[in-house]
Amino acid sequence: MIHSEILRHHVAYTKWATDHLLRAVEQIPPDHLSHDFQTSDRTILGTLVHTFGADRVWLKRVTGEPITVFLSDDDHHLATLQRDWPTIHERWLTLLDEPSRDIHYQDMKGNPYSSKLWEIVLHVVNHGTHHRGQVSGFLRTLGHTPPQLDLIRYYRVAEPRP
Repeated sequence: MIHSEILRHHVAYTKWATDHLLRAVEQIPPDHLSHDFQTSDRTILGTLVHTFGADRVWLKRVTGEPITVFLSDDDHHLATLQRDWPTIHERWLTLLDEPSRDIHYQDMKGNPYSSKLWEIVLHVVNHGTHHRGQVSGFLRTLGHTPPQLDLIRYYRVAEPRP
């Protein structure tokens, strides 16, 4: 089993890294935000929107809230991500007291599953890290310097030390 404090650190890291990346992409020209990289989510914005939607869907699965759509039209705007994503991360931080709790949910096709909360949290964190890495690569390709988002950097600069 994983201790809830470790999960809190990982979710806090995800929030920190996402916030840094959102601040970085708000500085780039709009045509760079929508440049088509021929990947599954196509663009920087598309990749961020996908990650945001997944964070929200998994949160709803954990809380038992109904999932009506993966993404809405409003989700495809950087301002929406900047406004709503921090709240999603904050909500994640409130749910970590029982990491071994079984979560029963359905995927978007209606298939039933059950996972431990800690498995879902680590999946969400890993999924976000993967896509932030993609966006960082996209930024470099377009001539921008992405923020340093390594976990060890988070521990060095963002985690309070005794």
